[in-house]
Amino acid sequence: MGARTSEREGGLLLFRVAGIPVLLAPSWWIGSAIIVAFYAPLVDDIAPGTPAGTGLLVAALFAVFLGLSVLAHELGHCVAALRLGLPVRRLRLYLLGGLSEIMRTPGRPSHEGLVAGAGPAVSVVLAVVFGVGGFAMTPGGLLWLLVVQIAGANLVVAIFNLLPGLPLDGGRIVRAGVWAATGQRAAGTRVAVFGGFAVAVALVAWALYGVAADAEDRWLRFGVCVLTAWVVVAGARSELASERRRTWPVGVTLEDLILPVLQLPAESPVADALSTSAGRGVVLVRADGVAAGLLDAVAAEKLAAASPFAPAEQAAEPIRPETVLLTDEPGEEIVERVRGTAAWQFLVVDLEGRPAGVLRREDLRAAIEKGV
Repeated sequence: MGARTSEREGGLLLFRVAGIPVLLAPSWWIGSAIIVAFYAPLVDDIAPGTPAGTGLLVAALFAVFLGLSVLAHELGHCVAALRLGLPVRRLRLYLLGGLSEIMRTPGRPSHEGLVAGAGPAVSVVLAVVFGVGGFAMTPGGLLWLLVVQIAGANLVVAIFNLLPGLPLDGGRIVRAGVWAATGQRAAGTRVAVFGGFAVAVALVAWALYGVAADAEDRWLRFGVCVLTAWVVVAGARSELASERRRTWPVGVTLEDLILPVLQLPAESPVADALSTSAGRGVVLVRADGVAAGLLDAVAAEKLAAASPFAPAEQAAEPIRPETVLLTDEPGEEIVERVRGTAAWQFLVVDLEGRPAGVLRREDLRAAIEKGV
């Protein structure tokens, strides 16, 4: 992979796991440098007289193992998502941790909870494994310090991620619980977003308390807590906006949004197909009765300008299983399908498979934005 690919993906491509690219964002190096700077003096406190180079090496190893722990945490999310049939775009390691970009929203509360809980579960397992290793070792050595600190770091990662607010894993678990109890994912999102704001307030309060109490780590605590609170608030607001975009607009039915459908022969001149459509969705049908696709108005206009008598099929958008919607399909499932499918328009059919209309992506988006 070249540099251009890395830049486009948002970081340095390290490797792939089950086809998922694992990327290292530039900010990860900043976070690791900060960890080394604050961890190296701790080595000298625990083992006085340790050469400076050795202390830096141990600190660097801690930063690397912490990064690997975060990677394992995120891989827990990825494995759970893949097992449930949810595709994962990529996994990124950055300044404050990691992010698994799951491409499709879980369709059930249980799936949401399982994916969210998988990461903290991995962190707890790592904390136990390294903790047992630390107990089995003679206390006081550099290796013991490294093992114990890794165990503690994994425990902190698990506990922090289980705090009940979005975008943290605990917030996703809260959302899953409210969703299961009410049948409404949006309600779960609102509760978990409130939890996210509460977590951010608690972080800032703890940081201010450290400053007021003149704690030894007050400025480090202040910087980390305020930055983390900002990330939590930004993530919570993003989750709320995303939920609104995926919620079917209130008071609107599918029939209100679809265009009437017109069937034309696939070999019809593209200019004639355009003039005949008159604001309707056009299904192009071949001579054997098989649908060739939906007429793409933009592509048809370009083709008609260059070759008005060309077959309309040349400007057709293919009809695929994922671009076919049922008239009785739940609104949120329609929104989710439209969001996750690379197509501009979707064929709507009734329960007997007959075309009932065409839903354009832009019409659905406009209705959602108007509702928001």
